[in-house]
Amino acid sequence: MEVSKDTIVGDLVAQDYRVASVFKQQGIDFCCNGNRSIAEVCAEDNIAIDPLIDALKEVAQNKGGSNIDYASWPLDLLADYIEKTHHRYVETKSREIMPFLEKIVRVHGERHPELAKVEQLFKDSVGELSRHMKKEELMLFPAIRKMVQAKLTNTKSEAPFGSISGPINVMMEEHDTEGERFREISKLTNHFTVPADGCNTYKITLLMLHEFEEDLHLHIHLENNILFPKSIAMEKQMAQ
Repeated sequence: MEVSKDTIVGDLVAQDYRVASVFKQQGIDFCCNGNRSIAEVCAEDNIAIDPLIDALKEVAQNKGGSNIDYASWPLDLLADYIEKTHHRYVETKSREIMPFLEKIVRVHGERHPELAKVEQLFKDSVGELSRHMKKEELMLFPAIRKMVQAKLTNTKSEAPFGSISGPINVMMEEHDTEGERFREISKLTNHFTVPADGCNTYKITLLMLHEFEEDLHLHIHLENNILFPKSIAMEKQMAQ
């Protein structure tokens, strides 16, 4: 796998998700802002480019570890996977996290007033994600599946809303909003660090929030960097 200063971050992660760990260590957003080159992110975030490229190459060349090649999956399978894995994760984990957040705000909120803001940000995110996922499940993903089937059977397929690029652009804008919310949560919690006076419930809550963020990063990456661009490309190919 070639890695250079001109390599697009999202494309690199799409080829090998293991390199995401390197970007995470440097605080580089590879999902919502994955359309930037390595040179661009290094210039914007004041990161030394050569050590970063060396670290990326080292991970990419390591044959150990697991790397699921999501980019090779059929688009309808990838849409099914996102819906059944990541959409369900958001639904189930958000219900688990909310009571924990409410408890630590009640117990620790006076000494840590930032927790109330974290709780509100998470509530807002869960509400928006719920509406966002329904739009994907009821409109966009069915259109992608229909398009894949049409290609297999060499028939025509037209979505009721016109080109799929329209709703995809909306979905990507909404991804940006949720990415920003979780960047704020991370900042408020000092990157999910438990304070000295934090109890076990505090620790568990931050661990769950961090896990939620990690899953959301993969969730958005699969859509922004693989499912969406490949769907747009397929639509254009079929139109020709």
